Amino acid sequence: EERKAKGDTAPQEGAEGKAKQKQNPTRSRLERRGKNYRKVAEQLEAGKLYSLKEALELATKTSVGKFDGTVELHMNLNVDPRQADQNVRGTVSLPEGTGKTIRVAVFAAAADAEKAKKAGADIAGEDELLAKLDKEQLDFDVLISTPQNMPKLGKYARMLGPRGLMPNPKSGTVTANVAKAVQEAKAGKVEYRVDKQAIVHQGIGKVSFGGTKLYTNAKAFVDNLNANKPSSIKGALVKNVTVSTTMGPGIRVDISQL
Repeated sequence: EERKAKGDTAPQEGAEGKAKQKQNPTRSRLERRGKNYRKVAEQLEAGKLYSLKEALELATKTSVGKFDGTVELHMNLNVDPRQADQNVRGTVSLPEGTGKTIRVAVFAAAADAEKAKKAGADIAGEDELLAKLDKEQLDFDVLISTPQNMPKLGKYARMLGPRGLMPNPKSGTVTANVAKAVQEAKAGKVEYRVDKQAIVHQGIGKVSFGGTKLYTNAKAFVDNLNANKPSSIKGALVKNVTVSTTMGPGIRVDISQL
């Protein structure tokens, strides 16, 4: 009555009306996706675990987008990354390559720089590379250095480290044999490392590779990962695996068949 006395005659929504508003269901994640995504997602059986081969074949058929997407493995590991001895990392050469053009830079003196260029390095030398680093022109995907040149890269560690570009002996990017390192990088050698959530994310090729080539790369990666299992881990290293493409749905893998 007090509201009407002040001239407010608009109908007031009751508690029941407000409750109905709150009860409006939120759309599922799938419903919020685009039409094409929902269409390809229908090819997957809810709750089913696929063999790695099946998952990779499905990934090539459920990729959304007009570009050649990357096929990725997302592997949840039975480790605690906070423990130094469980911080899983390694390198592996993918037999079928990555499908990407890898730009390689080599920080080395004249003789080694020449060897690196002959092996296919995009940038090789000292002055030219230091000039690029000073300008933060990181137009390369892999940086290789000779051991004697590593001290000169120290002041760039904060720039290179977070981007995964700092040379490291464990990844084979600090080496006296720069020519071999260049060839391996160009051929599809990749570095992987478990993240803070105990997951390793690794691209294993392009959708256009097809299931057979993708499986060859995936098998090489999985075998390498298992070979790097920390000795302190009892039982299986891998807890679960999902295969996905850049824009496609996640496909769960039956790890008992890995």
